[in-house]
Amino acid sequence: MRRLMTPRTAWLALAVALVAAVTVLTMRRSRRHAAVRPGPARHQDGPAPAASADAQPAAVPILGTPTAGDLERFAAKSSILDRPPARTRAPREPLSEAARRSLTRWGTAGCALVLLASCTQVLESVVFSKAPETQVSGEVDFSYPDPSEDEVCDPSLTESRATCLFRHIQSDEPPAPASADTVDEDCLPKQATARVRKIDAKVTRAVNRQWRRIESWLKRHAPRSHRTLGKPGKAADIAAAEAEMGLRFPDDLRASLLRHDGSIYLDDTWAFGFLGNSNASVAEILDNWRGLCEIDGDNDGDGGDADARMEWWDGRMLAVGADGMGDHLVVDSVQRDVGTTDHEGSMSFRPGGVRIRSFHALLKATADAMEHGTSIGYWKPRAVAGEVEWDIVDSDP
Repeated sequence: MRRLMTPRTAWLALAVALVAAVTVLTMRRSRRHAAVRPGPARHQDGPAPAASADAQPAAVPILGTPTAGDLERFAAKSSILDRPPARTRAPREPLSEAARRSLTRWGTAGCALVLLASCTQVLESVVFSKAPETQVSGEVDFSYPDPSEDEVCDPSLTESRATCLFRHIQSDEPPAPASADTVDEDCLPKQATARVRKIDAKVTRAVNRQWRRIESWLKRHAPRSHRTLGKPGKAADIAAAEAEMGLRFPDDLRASLLRHDGSIYLDDTWAFGFLGNSNASVAEILDNWRGLCEIDGDNDGDGGDADARMEWWDGRMLAVGADGMGDHLVVDSVQRDVGTTDHEGSMSFRPGGVRIRSFHALLKATADAMEHGTSIGYWKPRAVAGEVEWDIVDSDP
């Protein structure tokens, strides 16, 4: 919609209205005060009264009566800074009735014009100036990068960029054909706008508390594994991955990635992770999702929730860890619990033979096992030569 009035026009109209109002007030004031103001009264100090025959001699000063010398000493003297007396101006003739009516009409028209311009500007700002995509409370828009930019896209395992994550969205390669009856719709989401979502402060504090316990234990007992912890992740990268995958990362997983964006392989040290898996970064979670969806992009059965959790892979899962042999540690983006999937069988949501209801629960169980020397089901962490190893133990009493 075309703009009805620009800010510059509104300011000009306001100026015209103000000038008209000032003119009306000035004319009315001139008519009321047409009389000439009287000049300021001058103060003159009169000479002291003449002394009577019975008065004291002139040589003797009288208390409260100035002498001739005092009058001469304190007499006002002219100065170059003195202003000449103001000239008396003749009163102006009052405006005629027609002129006053004309000024009143013009002032009223100016005020109405300013009011109309202000209302138009407010209406346009509220209704017609909004962008097609409005920012939701607690969310920040993250625009797509320009795929035509000549940029080197080679993120490390600890640092990734949203431009690298989105580089292939504009690709000309068509998706792999699949049957409409068996296709896994979670592997073919619709393109969405990436938005950084706010994380509850309580969730962030809870996740950071468990990470501090894990970090403290690693520093004392497994410093080599501690050095493999990734740097803090970027909220924009997480939002970009969510938009491409059409999934929402659970808040505790996002808070964990913002503290450590996965782990890295350092020299001959295995990247730190959970239950025998390395901890995946945002870029690795996205790459794992792409690769697993290419391998198994179909649904078994009717594609319901039960089938999604019994298949070898479903596109709603987040592969947050890998053991290097084709098996993955996953988080269900819908139910938010932790499970495992292997390349020869089905998915299980009892990793180590126990139920882990969230990624935060996995962090807490790991911290407890490290500090107390216990296990998570049949998985038990221990420090060997400054590095964490996960042993499979007999969980039966």
